[in-house]
Amino acid sequence: MTREILKRTRRGALSVMGVAAVALLAGAPAQAKVEGDTIVLGSANSLSGKYSSNGIDTQNGYDLAVNKINEMGGVKVGGKSYKLKVQYYDDESTPARTAQLLERLIKQDGVEFILGPYSSATTIAAAPVTEKYKVPMIEAEGASRALFTKGYKYTFAVLSTSEQYLASAISLAAEIAEKNGKKPSDVRVALVFENDAFSQDVRAGVLDDMKKFGMRSVIDDKMPPDLSDISATLTKVKALKPDVLVISGHNKGAVTAARQIKEMQIEVPMIAMTHCEGAKITDQFGPAADGYLCPTQWAETLSYSDKYFGSAADYDKLFKTTYPTYKNVPYQAAQASAAVLVWKEAFERANSFDPEKVRDAIAATDMQTFYGGIKFAPEGNNIAKPMVLRQVQNGEYNVVAPSKWASHPVEWPRVSK
Repeated sequence: MTREILKRTRRGALSVMGVAAVALLAGAPAQAKVEGDTIVLGSANSLSGKYSSNGIDTQNGYDLAVNKINEMGGVKVGGKSYKLKVQYYDDESTPARTAQLLERLIKQDGVEFILGPYSSATTIAAAPVTEKYKVPMIEAEGASRALFTKGYKYTFAVLSTSEQYLASAISLAAEIAEKNGKKPSDVRVALVFENDAFSQDVRAGVLDDMKKFGMRSVIDDKMPPDLSDISATLTKVKALKPDVLVISGHNKGAVTAARQIKEMQIEVPMIAMTHCEGAKITDQFGPAADGYLCPTQWAETLSYSDKYFGSAADYDKLFKTTYPTYKNVPYQAAQASAAVLVWKEAFERANSFDPEKVRDAIAATDMQTFYGGIKFAPEGNNIAKPMVLRQVQNGEYNVVAPSKWASHPVEWPRVSK
């Protein structure tokens, strides 16, 4: 009898200890994941779904930088060299899935160093998760300015914010109007934007610049949710004949717009559109893509360089050699590589894997890269790098604005081919 009571007592004690241990583990933050000589970064990225094309560009950029850093001796912390590795999950281009997968990476997999997903929508879903667990995230693809108005302390973006993307096209239109003896306020603008966080921020930036010049919109439409048909808007464009057509709908929206502008023979003197390179409009539409103005975070002709990739042109060459299916390097890939460089430098300056120390080192970043300058405002956005505007000219992307960065003069008016 006594022996049976002892057995039950032991079982009860073990059960209580087990519950207590689980409770302690559940309440404790995950330890920064370093496996032997490897630092594990985590990313929930769009490898399927509507953003998958840019998501793959992003992953290729991450992987190129990881391989380059590892080839150069890795990351040195505490007198020891470590390699980098990225643990990926596919968020299926769905923000709710992004948040779920980041919870998994942090709570179950023990990853405390995050590379951002592709798109503003998914990054907006990611930021509250990394903030909740006090896990630093360096992101390269979430440009929505809404990310930098919430007081987040653990989200850092290497790219310029979305309101800057097409604002330079409005300034360029005003400049061209004045050269042709017209008032900038006479310029009539047609707008068509996807109804997502990124594109609506791009639209807000365009409207702000239009207001500066007294311009007015003659069309202001939203793309349909599936981004597959904007012919109703283009019919209005054909009838109203605006001076500028401004479009933003990620890769799928860009493909739809370029295809239907060609099919419907839309004639507008200036067309500015996001995601030209990622959508491969020159490959898909040939000469019909000539004249499009395309904002970019980065271009291989810019005079940026670093000790990892060399010049912007060197990075361009290496990327194309590594991934030979690319005719043009999308800026999404370049900024993804830049995000990995920030991780390397932050680890080494922190000389620690403590997430708080690494977070503080990221916040103090002030570095030059092949992608441009990277310096974070207290809100986490990069304040050291401008956007530039490229135009498709004879199938090539040439920088035409701002003038201090221009490699070629702008061709105006655009004539469809």
